[in-house]
Amino acid sequence: MKSYQSEKELEIHAGEALRGLFDSRPQLKVEKIEFESHVADGRRADILASIDAFGHRHTLVCEVKHDGQPRHVRNAVLQLLDSIGRMNLSAVPVLIAPFLSEKSRAICIDYNVNYLDLYGNAFFQAPGILIDVSVADRPVAEKRDLKSLFRPKAAHILRVMLRNPKRAWRVTELAEAADSSLGHVSNVRKALLNREWAKHTSGGVSITDPDALLDAWRSAYRRPDGNVIRFYTSFHGEAFEKAVKDVLSARSPQDLATFASFSAARWIAPYGRTGIDYFYANREGAEKIANALKASNVSKGNNVEILILKDRNILQDTFEPVPGVICTSPIQTYLDLSTAGERGAESADYLRRKMLVWH
Repeated sequence: MKSYQSEKELEIHAGEALRGLFDSRPQLKVEKIEFESHVADGRRADILASIDAFGHRHTLVCEVKHDGQPRHVRNAVLQLLDSIGRMNLSAVPVLIAPFLSEKSRAICIDYNVNYLDLYGNAFFQAPGILIDVSVADRPVAEKRDLKSLFRPKAAHILRVMLRNPKRAWRVTELAEAADSSLGHVSNVRKALLNREWAKHTSGGVSITDPDALLDAWRSAYRRPDGNVIRFYTSFHGEAFEKAVKDVLSARSPQDLATFASFSAARWIAPYGRTGIDYFYANREGAEKIANALKASNVSKGNNVEILILKDRNILQDTFEPVPGVICTSPIQTYLDLSTAGERGAESADYLRRKMLVWH
């Protein structure tokens, strides 16, 4: 997606896109486009256009925005409707931005405002006209911005907030709780507010749409970075559980280990079983697990898999469903299962219904 250096440049491209939307369709034609045109009470429309549709003339009042995030879109459509309400003629409201997410488009529809983005999404409805175009993909820059929200440092801030979505956090409090910088917390806060996944009150910022946040996180999620080691152990049943519990319950900041993936789900929200037990650990924790299980290295046929993580925060965000059983948190377990194939997706859905329901 092109980066626009000025409002004027963006408005020119918006005008070209508007002309292209109508002139490419039979019986529809843009007759006139004016930029920064006076509309009412000293207000100006970014674009004021006239179109002919099957012999009928329509006046379009267009608001052009650099940022198509939901929070900015909501403010823009309210401003646009207010301006039109002060006019003495019937006009059709249109919002134009470089890119409008699905939620931003839904906001426009809710307010009966037509929209067009420079990526190809468009909705226009007026007497005798219906244009509805959706582009499945999103710009690289939008994907990059969304992906950055779920990188390890930012993800740890989200995990802290999602433990209790209704809690309002001040920036300093959240930075301390997440062991993060004020700048990093501020960036996460801004991203959540812009997407309307959070709101700001006198007490701070709190999550308002945890389900939408978790859906986006799941879509962008990738398995944590680290080194995988695979073992075989003859321990099973009670002997296996006892050996692991002894290690997990005695863990310290120096030797961290936790059940992960299907193995964590077995304790949190049992659904399906696999022939492999999964752990996350640091190097010292992995050694203790392997020693306790008298595990042996194998090239195939393993029944233990340990991922030695680079991100220590995941090892500290744990859940203890029963004494001595340390698991990755329900959110982390859900994310891991969601990328673990068909059986993992089914297990993830079950865990979410049981453990990740917010009201």
